[in-house]
Amino acid sequence: MTDSPTMRRIQHLHMQGIVKRFPGVLAVNHVDFDVQAGEIHALLGENGAGKSTLMKLLYGLYHPDEGRILIDGAEVRIRSPHDAIMQGIGMIHQHFMLVPSLTVAENVALGMKSSRGLVLDLDVVSKRLRELSEQYNLKVDPNIPIWQLAVGEQQRVEILRALYKGAALLILDEPTAVLTPQEVEDLFRILRKMTSEGHALIFISHKLHEVLAISNRITVLRDGQRVDTIPTSEATKLKLAQMMVGRPVVLEYERPPCQAGAESLVLSGVSAISDRGDLGLKDVSLKVCAGEIVGVAGVSGNGQRELAQVISGLRAPSGGSIQVGGRDVTGRPPSVLNTLGLSYIPEERMVDGVIKEFSVSENLVLQDHGRPPYTWGKIFLNFRTIARTCKDAIRAYAIKTPGPDTPVKNLSGGNIQKLVLARELSRRPKVLIASQPTRGVDIGATEYIHRRLLDERAKGTAILLISEDLDEIMALSDRILVMYEGRIVGEVPGGKVDVRHLGAMMAGASLDA
Repeated sequence: MTDSPTMRRIQHLHMQGIVKRFPGVLAVNHVDFDVQAGEIHALLGENGAGKSTLMKLLYGLYHPDEGRILIDGAEVRIRSPHDAIMQGIGMIHQHFMLVPSLTVAENVALGMKSSRGLVLDLDVVSKRLRELSEQYNLKVDPNIPIWQLAVGEQQRVEILRALYKGAALLILDEPTAVLTPQEVEDLFRILRKMTSEGHALIFISHKLHEVLAISNRITVLRDGQRVDTIPTSEATKLKLAQMMVGRPVVLEYERPPCQAGAESLVLSGVSAISDRGDLGLKDVSLKVCAGEIVGVAGVSGNGQRELAQVISGLRAPSGGSIQVGGRDVTGRPPSVLNTLGLSYIPEERMVDGVIKEFSVSENLVLQDHGRPPYTWGKIFLNFRTIARTCKDAIRAYAIKTPGPDTPVKNLSGGNIQKLVLARELSRRPKVLIASQPTRGVDIGATEYIHRRLLDERAKGTAILLISEDLDEIMALSDRILVMYEGRIVGEVPGGKVDVRHLGAMMAGASLDA
């Protein structure tokens, strides 16, 4: 390990006629894709379109059933990530592959041979990391433990590790998912620097404005096939969305002025213990009125989950009070909150939203099956009413399912989310907690869910929208609260928002900073 591998120069990588089959699924169907040195090629597609599978084939995590991979005109076989690295291909995963207790240099040295036998060449590694940091403006101290780094700094470590191993082509899978706007700007400066140094970059994202801002070319996949590859200069958000979905998509919504009514949800000085045992929610006060959407923005892990669970009765508060419709419900269970008109779309739909072994119809009546009209005399289920209600919900919410008796585990993520939405909204809630309502769903389902939330706003429902997607927050919210380290650190009106100011608050700056 006395020296890191030198960067292999890749002028052109071409994937030709790539096919990948899984049992019952043609995941990648004769796809052509290429990337050149000095460019950022964005890869777009809905969930299940095949983009992640295609990149896992390139990185050696899967093996193609048909097709070939060419580097500078010569065919190569990539059987494992090690083979990919030897060919100069690196991958930055959406969820970082770092050991928190180890230093930056130790993380980079993991899995690499040392010239000193059992003793690591950490001094050599640190020296080379400093050189790379200087070259690409990736400011990271090699001797600091990972757990002490911010999310954006951890991402720099991942990039440095790939560069240290000689990556000439870098695959970035949803690289901005957990970054503040300022961190995104820093990342984009780094990526542009890398392309100026001759690197080829593949950028996977669902954020259309970022794709338009950073890429040179864009390839769109749909149902495992390549729809088209176009220069970014010829692309627009609407054009890309239509290519992804196969139909026109609305990305900006007309919102009538907010007609806020009575205070439906009020939190006063609420605190709560996190799963880590520390104070995850710290003295939070907020209110949501009937007929308004209040967005909660923040980088993941800053108390949003604790906030949603405390309000919905899934986590006991350690202090403060919660009122729904003027009644104190502090520490009350979900069953009581449901009867008072509170509905909850949870962040983890497969954990807190549905029982995956149950059928669609069973999940649709999960919370109310013990009450009329779904029961006779509080003992016997009224199967006729249940069947009729479920068929109506499937039709009204466009849930794609073979039938109401289909197990939920057989549905796509977007359709499971529509099912949860149908159940929670069918109860005609006075207060709706929507936590990451479009996480992991495609652009078509996202459009549908956004429209439903705006419909509820028009009906007078008080909606607390908790999301890490700033586009979603800004498109739907009448007011935006910002969370940082378990506290509300600022509030801004919806509509035209200063994204830099919002990002500064997400990074911990106060409203007046």
